[in-house]
Amino acid sequence: MSTPALRFLKQRNVPHRVETYEHLEKGARFAASALDYPIERTIKTLVVELCPGGYVLVLMPGHLQADLKALAASLKAKKAALADAATAERLTGYQVGGISPFGTKRRLPVYIEQSLADFSEVAINGGRRGTMLKMDPQDILKALGARTLELGRPE
Repeated sequence: MSTPALRFLKQRNVPHRVETYEHLEKGARFAASALDYPIERTIKTLVVELCPGGYVLVLMPGHLQADLKALAASLKAKKAALADAATAERLTGYQVGGISPFGTKRRLPVYIEQSLADFSEVAINGGRRGTMLKMDPQDILKALGARTLELGRPE
């Protein structure tokens, strides 16, 4: 089994472990439960449109919502909104529920909720529904050239 995300990480020698589960529903909560992994360390990948500014990826812990007003303010945009499913799939090359920030069709800037950087390991989508990667968030930051921002608020 290979995905563009796994090829991206392999080419760059980024350490990770692949974990699979039976994908019965979309969402970080289900993935965390299926893997028996903490929801606050399970990442959801969001495709967000900034106006003006184009699209970005936002990596959030599964138990928090992205504060889109804070994101827009941090990035000096007038507003930020979640992309619709068709746009997210077109930009990333992945199905919703399996979107990974690695190996996307179009390279997009990546922002990670600050709290995720405090963990030694997180779970993030591997580019296919039911495939998660366990890895050090510092390796995610380096591999993607990502920036941390405080963006989380309770769901």
